[in-house]
Amino acid sequence: MAKDPYTILGVARAASEKDVKSAYRKLAKELHPDKNKDNPRATERFSEVTQAYDLLTDKDKRARFDRGEIDFDGNPIGFGSGGFGGGGFGGGGFGGGQRGFRPEDFAGHSNEGVDIGDIFEGIFGGRGSGGGGGGGFAGGGFGARAAAKGANRQYRLGVSLPDAATCAHQRITLSDGKTIDVKLPKGVEEGMQIRLAGKGDMGPGGAGDAIVTVVLQPHAYFRRDGDDVRLDLPISLDEAIGGAKVRVPTVDGAVMMTVAPMTSSGRSLRLKGRGFTRKDGTRGDQLVTLQIHLPEHGSTGADDLVHKLDGWRDGRDLRARFGG
Repeated sequence: MAKDPYTILGVARAASEKDVKSAYRKLAKELHPDKNKDNPRATERFSEVTQAYDLLTDKDKRARFDRGEIDFDGNPIGFGSGGFGGGGFGGGGFGGGQRGFRPEDFAGHSNEGVDIGDIFEGIFGGRGSGGGGGGGFAGGGFGARAAAKGANRQYRLGVSLPDAATCAHQRITLSDGKTIDVKLPKGVEEGMQIRLAGKGDMGPGGAGDAIVTVVLQPHAYFRRDGDDVRLDLPISLDEAIGGAKVRVPTVDGAVMMTVAPMTSSGRSLRLKGRGFTRKDGTRGDQLVTLQIHLPEHGSTGADDLVHKLDGWRDGRDLRARFGG
């Protein structure tokens, strides 16, 4: 049975891209190979889910699939996949059985004024050039299948969060030892698959493809939040009280950011366009959460701070809203 991306993701055919993405994330988290190392079926399902997601989030491919122009693998649907070769002319169609057309099929019927070539021209959209006709019968036979390509090769590509956010080029070493540079697609997600045509095993009909599964690696201080990147940034008490310009790392490199005077711990500042690249080329933001770090108890800095604040008390009731 032909694979259906809607069934694989468990969404309706009218599902929005948001619904598709939500269903994919849930399934990818459940089926991820790192969580199912002893379950080959889960790994196979993970690959199917990712392929279904890639198809349904590509507007052009989704429309072509819905119109029946391509199959689940993105291959054009022609005579060899349920067209005339199966239940059409040969399998219970005009001729019945597998014999096709014979002159006697027209016995008892007048051929006057009827051009049999016109019949086929109407079916196939033209006779083609030369005497043998176009893509219907000449060259390979009606319903002939192409020679099989070689097997696909599976690869896992670990990608750092900054590289994923900026769609940086990645270098992949193939099974034959050769290396290839691949640019990450816009809107890259955990588990997304990249197809490298002709980079798989060789077969009678040519080489298969390399299927590269993207694995986003944890980062020391960046975190992904949808299309945004989050960062907890430590600042000192004097920077929080008096304000300061501080150096902030981003996925594109460090920038200077202004901390306003009397800034409380936990306040978030937004750096526009420093997040993940979306499919339309726009980018999310980086959200920087400020965290005031005091000197460790017993250190020279702590003793100095206590001495300077000796006798000072904040008269506000900061917890009044909690009651009691």
